[in-house]
Amino acid sequence: MVRHRGIGALLKDRNILVTGATGGIGRAITARIADLGGHPIIHFRRNRAEAERLLQRIGGRGTLLQADLAVPEGATQLWLQAEAALGHIHGLVNNAGIRATARLSDDLAAWAAAWEVDLRVNLRAPADLCRMAIPHFRARGGGQIVNIASRAAQRGYTPDHMPYGASKAGLVNLTKSIARAYGADGIVAVAVAPGFVRTEMAEAFIREKGEAAVLGEIPIGAMVEPQEIADIVCLALDPAQRSLSGATLDVNGASHVR
Repeated sequence: MVRHRGIGALLKDRNILVTGATGGIGRAITARIADLGGHPIIHFRRNRAEAERLLQRIGGRGTLLQADLAVPEGATQLWLQAEAALGHIHGLVNNAGIRATARLSDDLAAWAAAWEVDLRVNLRAPADLCRMAIPHFRARGGGQIVNIASRAAQRGYTPDHMPYGASKAGLVNLTKSIARAYGADGIVAVAVAPGFVRTEMAEAFIREKGEAAVLGEIPIGAMVEPQEIADIVCLALDPAQRSLSGATLDVNGASHVR
């Protein structure tokens, strides 16, 4: 586990928007933000019951917001809701993601739909949220953006999931562009690129392909745990960690080394 100075209050009173907060990684990030004194803004798409359970788990120290990031206006509406609810937002974690199937043998409509939804949720929605966050942060002396990318952004992905890898590669590039353009304004942007994380999505892949297809290529012999991602995200959200800006933090058990 990553240890920080003054860890109990590392994110004290900081309002941090976490998209896709009801998924495995999102839950871990949200809980860790609350553990460190922050106020997580818990985004969910449909699963209000899970969002409410998560809020209860962290002792009610958060705010629930619903938005559909698969529609063009969804991300902007989410940010406006967050501003209206809390005023000052200190950090943004673009965690929500989707992985559609796009086979070369699919008809054009199915192929195009898979590309559209992956690009919309994995890249366009984060870009729209960053578009809102940057002027908000600039007016308040700075802020942190953490974009959850993927090992797939670094090395490519499976033939049936090329939109996912492409969208995550775009997210890494977006992170770098923001870090270079707005560092002087106190805005820190970091990408985190996990390999297989032990979540519901990974378990579904294992059921389909077998455990050897996942663990066989990871030198440490284990998937990433969601808590590992949460610790790294909170390190990047630490206002003192300005020099991380522009970095892509690989978390993949040495299954891809750059």
